[in-house]
Amino acid sequence: MTALLYGAYGYTGELTARIAKARGMRLILAGRDAARTAEVAQRWGMDHRVFALDDPRALDEGLSGVTAVLHCAGPFAHTSRPMVDACIRNKAHYLDITGEIAVFEACAAEGERARSAGVMLLPGAGFDVVPSDCLAAHLKARLPDATHLTLAFRGLGVVSHGTAKTMVENLDAGGLIRRGGALTRIRTGELTREIDYGDGKPRMSMAIPWGDVSTAYYSTQIPDIEVYIPAPRAMRVGARALAVLGPLAGSKPVQKLLKRAVDARPAGPSDEQRARGGSHLFGEVKNARGDVRVSRLRTPDGYSLTADSSLTILARVLAGDCKPGFQTPSLAYGADLVLSLEGVTRDDQ
Repeated sequence: MTALLYGAYGYTGELTARIAKARGMRLILAGRDAARTAEVAQRWGMDHRVFALDDPRALDEGLSGVTAVLHCAGPFAHTSRPMVDACIRNKAHYLDITGEIAVFEACAAEGERARSAGVMLLPGAGFDVVPSDCLAAHLKARLPDATHLTLAFRGLGVVSHGTAKTMVENLDAGGLIRRGGALTRIRTGELTREIDYGDGKPRMSMAIPWGDVSTAYYSTQIPDIEVYIPAPRAMRVGARALAVLGPLAGSKPVQKLLKRAVDARPAGPSDEQRARGGSHLFGEVKNARGDVRVSRLRTPDGYSLTADSSLTILARVLAGDCKPGFQTPSLAYGADLVLSLEGVTRDDQ
């Protein structure tokens, strides 16, 4: 059984390769830049392949003999489709670490084609969306007739270049929630509420277009879903301004300027920053009678968890533990998958 990690010289890709090495996992490291791919492969003592995603023939050659792909090269709105197609053609299972709603929806639409090929498509195998998806599934089990699901998280800290560029590209997209089972656009900053993330200090929070608006519906079939992050007053005011200026933020000159600023920053958090970091997740379900259940998760830094969770899932796939077709983390491996990861705790009330 052979696994290939594409995007090996990006921040998260190399971190994942480093942790795979420490676990004794041998991966084929891959990317489109020959020199950078060879350098990271040499550093971690692994084989490597070089190919771009815009050449189907090169992609097929790159996936020759591969059982599963862990795709770490974002923004995934641009990179996931050719890799998904190549995985289905070559009967290789597909994992990625996206949090992009459009990617989840596109993979869901390919579910039957993947199932017919015996291929599992599991996007969101990292911090996006393993902990929140598992939290949603756990809450659904606690209140099976739930009609409303609220998820929230805080503490992401420093973000990588890939994450930052994805955020930049979505500045003009506005908010997104699930209503009556349908994805529904809202104005940026339109929905706010107070949320206690676990320290007894409710924080004003704002709804954002996070991946669980897509995945939690497939995992739970709960029709109304919202995802929040803490939002101080200045952030809420800025979000409402962005709702007006969205088209400007999406213009080519502004996008180019913002991405240049991203490239000038450090590639991602240092080992020390990751060790100090951590995230707190909140989940709440309600049913038509007004019954409420609340659960919370505490996790390590998001990048550490992404490497841990994606490699944990990859190891299970290589051992033959996978389900063909489109899957979310909890559909494939259950709500307690997240509890198998280092440093994760869950509390119910």
